[in-house]
Amino acid sequence: MRSVDLTPLTRATVGFDRMMNLLDAQTRLDNGDGYPPYNIEKTGDDDYRITMAVAGFGEDDLDVTVKENSLTISGKKADAGKNEVKYLYRGIATRGFERRFELADHIKVTGARLENGILSLDLVREVPEAMKPRSIEISGARATRPKVIEGTAA
Repeated sequence: MRSVDLTPLTRATVGFDRMMNLLDAQTRLDNGDGYPPYNIEKTGDDDYRITMAVAGFGEDDLDVTVKENSLTISGKKADAGKNEVKYLYRGIATRGFERRFELADHIKVTGARLENGILSLDLVREVPEAMKPRSIEISGARATRPKVIEGTAA
């Protein structure tokens, strides 16, 4: 894997150091084996879905955890014990895995379902009202200044 120098991007940005750290961490975390395969879909203006092919795994074999801005999906197949099937050919991988996704601020996982070997996670961006854009009134030099009453601050 080729190393990417993000220095030119950081020269003209302020407050994006978290994003740069995420990009750097992602390049180190991605082991490149592509297992299990997944899609990330944008299903609406603020809605997303992650779908992951987890054939051979049941609900009890999967774990979905969100901690701060990190989503971790892991799978570990329970041992079948002594009644293990003898395969002539085994094309469905059931090896354990752990896949991490860094979530942007205000992204919440709203649901997860497993159907026909596909794990689907629904996500939504819920920006708090205080963070939404608001109009700021501009006052000119002629605007009246608030009166100061003795003993109080302006």
